[in-house]
Amino acid sequence: MNTRPVIESSSNPVALSASFNQDASCFAVGLDSGFCIFKSDPCALRVSRDFNAGIGAVQMLGTANYIALIGGGKNPKFPQNKVIIWDDSKGKIGVQIPVLTTVRAVRLSKTHIVIALQNSIRVYKFQIQPELWAAFETADNPLGLCCLTPKTLVFPGRTPGQVQLVELSSGNVSIIPAHSSSLRALDISRNGDILATASETGTLVRVFATSNCARIAELRRGVDHANIFSIAISPSGELLAVTSDKSTLHVFDIPHPSKPARPATPTSPRRLTSQGTGSPALGEVDHSQKWGILGRIPLLPRVFSDIYSFASIHFEIGDEPVYGGSTPLNSPEYSGFRPPKGILGWTDDHTIMVIGAGRDGRWEKFIIAEGEDGRRYCVRDGWKRYLGSS
Repeated sequence: MNTRPVIESSSNPVALSASFNQDASCFAVGLDSGFCIFKSDPCALRVSRDFNAGIGAVQMLGTANYIALIGGGKNPKFPQNKVIIWDDSKGKIGVQIPVLTTVRAVRLSKTHIVIALQNSIRVYKFQIQPELWAAFETADNPLGLCCLTPKTLVFPGRTPGQVQLVELSSGNVSIIPAHSSSLRALDISRNGDILATASETGTLVRVFATSNCARIAELRRGVDHANIFSIAISPSGELLAVTSDKSTLHVFDIPHPSKPARPATPTSPRRLTSQGTGSPALGEVDHSQKWGILGRIPLLPRVFSDIYSFASIHFEIGDEPVYGGSTPLNSPEYSGFRPPKGILGWTDDHTIMVIGAGRDGRWEKFIIAEGEDGRRYCVRDGWKRYLGSS
């Protein structure tokens, strides 16, 4: 019989949020006691700041010393209606931007600070005294969805399911009717050319060209409802990863009409063998063979002709309890929240990182490799509980 005393869990840190920087070389974690920054590959602690109070969200600007912070947890360090730009090289607040309501998310570039509120997006010029450049109305946006590149800003439209795309140089706004239900996830490629969206239905990911707002692909995650956790486009813009509450990571090809089809034997950083680094997940069948000839028979339901993932694999969600308190991603009227899980980052076109918050904060690394049968598989290449690591 095990009679050892249970370790008091309240002394352990709780990750309230986790997010990658722009190239996924690092990820930042908001804690109930401060924040940490980790190198992504390999997972290693780089910065730890103890405020003895909660940070609900952390957003990095590449690897620069400026870091956006929002108060959160049971004992917030800062008011939740204020964005703090922390100068980590000086260890003090550099800029403060107060707003009227709870901040849902913040995004940074070298020229702009974007603040997502429940029903609006506010865009500021990044300077010592931030200047409001523009404000846009949105549909309800409790997750604070928005994506920022040096040239483009993307966020939900005024109508649920729509996306607004803003050209920062001119201020021109385009409206994309992406879905018929509210948006659940957004991502834009690093060069700003491709936009991916998912709705609260969770069965499809739609891909658009930002140049003309045309839909270029419809990718099917599955046929049953799911809560999409994260979608992420690879650095080249040719692959897309999706995670959901099904605890499955899917990887898709993004078809490009102007580019040739993928060669039969692409260059891959690894090749799976019988003595490989791991076992491929089941069901990673190339989308062109998903339904075979059924996909070409007219009048059949579109589920037979949709593009499916070429690889999928299980990732860890864990069995997190619901913690009390409020964070920028959760309204004060809620009695608790589930820590975000399945957050995606591509470090290169063959390597995907998946991180999650909570008491059981995990980092997982997956690689895309070619099997002996010539097919591509997604294989887990490592994992770590990053809380308490050094």
